[in-house]
Amino acid sequence: MRKKLELMYRRLYAAFGPQHWWPGETPFEVAVGAILTQNTNWSNVEKAIANLKNAGVLDPSALHGMSHEALAALIRPAGYFNTKAKRLKNFIAFLINEYRGRMSGMKKEDLPALRKKLLSVNGIGPETADSIILYAVEKPVFVIDAYTKRVLSRHTILEHEGSYDTYQTFFHSTLKSDVGLFNEYHALFVRLAKTHCRTKPFCSGCPLEGM
Repeated sequence: MRKKLELMYRRLYAAFGPQHWWPGETPFEVAVGAILTQNTNWSNVEKAIANLKNAGVLDPSALHGMSHEALAALIRPAGYFNTKAKRLKNFIAFLINEYRGRMSGMKKEDLPALRKKLLSVNGIGPETADSIILYAVEKPVFVIDAYTKRVLSRHTILEHEGSYDTYQTFFHSTLKSDVGLFNEYHALFVRLAKTHCRTKPFCSGCPLEGM
């Protein structure tokens, strides 16, 4: 199975090239984006982050001191803005309480301990926690999302109904633990799902055709 996954990766990379994920100028911006992207597309997240930047508040202390209403108004383009404002506030309170508001403090944390702490933050589930860990903190954890499950299930590697942990354990046990590989592979799955492996698949020209 390792050889098949490695071949899939090589084909996807040859077809699409590096994806440069996750877009963000700082680890904190990446973490904010990971929370805002829940249940919306990235273009809406970009608008919300632009609002935060233009208001000069894209840092933990500024957002921590901002009212819920003011934050919700700024991130409105990301949708579910009241819920996401609450989740952002929860994450920022966690960041300040645990790491004095510094993402660098998270980097020093042991990966299992960090993941457990992030999952204890109200509103942060496995996909968001792992996105923060991989893309913002740069620790090797494979992010599982609907796109990844769709691609692997259609290639009869795993059942689509398999749990998040089942999928993640599969990648962790099959591939070498490498931040760059996990980063690029997940991003390539997203790219494939948006171009070929859609809800209604468009298989012609797919890099994985015939596998």
